[in-house]
Amino acid sequence: MFDFIQTLLAFVVTLGLLIFVHEYGHFWVARRCGVRVIRFSIGFGQPLVKWHDKHGTEFVVAALPLGGFVKMLGEPGSDVQDQHRGQSFAHKSVFQRFAIVSAGPIVNLVFAVFLYWMLFLSGVTSLVPYVGDVEAEGQAAKAGFQTMDEIVAVDGDTTESWDDVTMALISRIGESGQVSFTVRPEGSSGTVVRQIELQDWMRGQEKTHPLKLLGIEPYFPEIPPVVGELVEGRAAQAQGMQPGDRVVAVNGVEILTWKEWVELIRQNPGVSMQVLVDRAGSEVALTITPESVMGDDGSEFGQIGAANATEFSEYPDFMIRELEYGPVAAVGKSLSYAWSRIELTILSIAKMVTGKISLENLSGPITIAKVAGDSASYGLESFLHFMAYLSISLGVLNLLPIPVLDGGHLMYYLVEMIKGSPVSEKAQALGNSLGLGLLVMFMGLAFYNDIMGL
Repeated sequence: MFDFIQTLLAFVVTLGLLIFVHEYGHFWVARRCGVRVIRFSIGFGQPLVKWHDKHGTEFVVAALPLGGFVKMLGEPGSDVQDQHRGQSFAHKSVFQRFAIVSAGPIVNLVFAVFLYWMLFLSGVTSLVPYVGDVEAEGQAAKAGFQTMDEIVAVDGDTTESWDDVTMALISRIGESGQVSFTVRPEGSSGTVVRQIELQDWMRGQEKTHPLKLLGIEPYFPEIPPVVGELVEGRAAQAQGMQPGDRVVAVNGVEILTWKEWVELIRQNPGVSMQVLVDRAGSEVALTITPESVMGDDGSEFGQIGAANATEFSEYPDFMIRELEYGPVAAVGKSLSYAWSRIELTILSIAKMVTGKISLENLSGPITIAKVAGDSASYGLESFLHFMAYLSISLGVLNLLPIPVLDGGHLMYYLVEMIKGSPVSEKAQALGNSLGLGLLVMFMGLAFYNDIMGL
């Protein structure tokens, strides 16, 4: 129950804040352009709270937090008397209308930069990308990768963390060609370049971690098999395991590291194991049966819903990288970081349209809620990272030239700027119908993918 409440709260906070930021962008610029705002609503449906400001604008927080809107005088559905034409959205210049509509998604992008700025200003902790186990017949082994290679760049872009490495690889989804890794071998002060040939990279395998496909595992020191967080209702929690338990033995065989424990779980889906744990100095015998989970490649493996208790502070110093910047330097870093995520989002949409990325990767509110809840449980840093990336996604998606989205209206205004007169109401109505149909289709597919993902 606690996990559900945390997930629900994280979802409402995340989506509510990002919708507020988006709609406030429209609202703020509309006011600066002299447009009268009739209603500012966060959510749809039955109003939960509402009030008016001194300008007569009604502010509403509604029951369904899946969107929002700013209703302005002069939009379809609002009557404009002659004496109020000067406050009407429809009677503003095309450049002012363009500014008002574009403000929402632009503010979402700016908000993401602000969140990244906060993170880099306060300091981001990450693991240095040292290579761990290398699969004997994998692509990485054939390219010469060895344990304790430090990956310092991918395709010439510096990689300060495993997140940077992963993002660089994901950006190549659906492509063929070489990917270049600049690595620093163990004990060396110089670097070498190792190249791997990609062929339709990750196509149909987008949900598999790219490092696994290359035959690489991140390096981790020997972590003690101590249980941290448990997922409510999953095998570990349901079968008596508790946070703080240290796994001593499984089926009479001593367990020394977390990795050994995880490998046993993965290799025994649906098989009962006799587990001896040390709980506050007392030995407790448990019977744990890993749940059977099907991987994207059709393989079956076990899971129990337990995380390790090891914190960053317990890793060796050489594995930890603290990324902290001053107020000015953090601006440049956050802009660069946000731009790389904007590029990746645009590239992913383009590849989805061209078929290089499967539509199965479309996600809806269920996935957003789950990831928001997980991010919140990992801490503020993880939650802010997720919120920033979701804000970028919201901004980019709203700029797509699809009628009914902000980008569709901007497309009409660009045509109006070129031809000198507005797009006809008939053409706009037809475009909006097509856009709405397209949007409903993609939303339905996203919901379907969410449900199948459960």
